[in-house]
Amino acid sequence: MSKELILKMSMSIDGFVGGPNGETDWLFRSMSDAGREWTTELIGSASLQAFGRKSYESMAAFWPTSPIPMAKHMNEIPKVVFSRSGQITPVVVDPSADALAIETWQNPIVLGADLVTDIQRLKAEDGKPILAHGGAGFASSLIAANLVDLFHLVVHPDAIGRGLPIFAGLEKPIQLKLEDVKQFESGVVVNTYRPVQA
Repeated sequence: MSKELILKMSMSIDGFVGGPNGETDWLFRSMSDAGREWTTELIGSASLQAFGRKSYESMAAFWPTSPIPMAKHMNEIPKVVFSRSGQITPVVVDPSADALAIETWQNPIVLGADLVTDIQRLKAEDGKPILAHGGAGFASSLIAANLVDLFHLVVHPDAIGRGLPIFAGLEKPIQLKLEDVKQFESGVVVNTYRPVQA
């Protein structure tokens, strides 16, 4: 059985995943322990984490030495980084980090010159799902190419007015079926959708 590609994106109530310059400080106001536990379980359910190049580079500076519980999954689960050039700038991971964290962050699979073919090849393998984390450009490319099998849209109770959308690049509308809704006391709501196949 082939793998599913799951896209998890946090977004404002008016549909942006970051401010105009990618700002995400507004996300932290409504984080909660229950929300972190849900995210930790989700990450732990994946066999592979997929990142766009920019997200990978920013996360590699944080997660290897992070003390928070979800860091274990973030650090141990293998990673694939998508870059249009098929290349990335090597990251330097804090040498005090766990050896496995250093290995997975410094030596990811690098793909992306042909996004559709690369994703389809990864999905054809057996195993647990692939979890894509974004950012906005990578998520938009996955959505526009109809590569996402399941969406977890984590909606925060913040309106930011303008910023980075992930559905703006669609050539035609897509229909999504709501499969689950999870609400946290902080006001964050996770809407889980599956694309309706025409």
